[in-house]
Amino acid sequence: MTPFKDLDPMLHSQLRLAVVSLLMGVETAEFTFLQEKTGATAGNLSIQITKLKEAGYINVEKKFRNNYPQTLCSITPLGRQKFAEYVKALRNYLNPDQK
Repeated sequence: MTPFKDLDPMLHSQLRLAVVSLLMGVETAEFTFLQEKTGATAGNLSIQITKLKEAGYINVEKKFRNNYPQTLCSITPLGRQKFAEYVKALRNYLNPDQK
C-alpha cells in the first residue's frame, strides 16, 4: 500500500487553493477578479493573498490605474510546483493503489 503524503497546509485552505487554482490559468489576475471568482470578502482575500505571497507561492504587484489602486497577482514557479505536488498527493488519496 502506498503511504499517504501530507497535504500542503498552505494549499489545503479552501480560499488559498481557489486563488492558486485561478492563477494557474492566467498570466496575472486583478484582486477584484479573484474576489469576484472566489466570493471572498476583501479583508479575508487580502489576508490569504499575503500568506501566499510570504510563502513564495505568488507575486503581488500594487500600482495605480486611472488614479485607482490596482493589485495584480501572479503565480511563481514555486507556486506552480507546489500546486502540482498538491494535485498529485490528492490523486494518491483518490487512487492509492495506482502509481
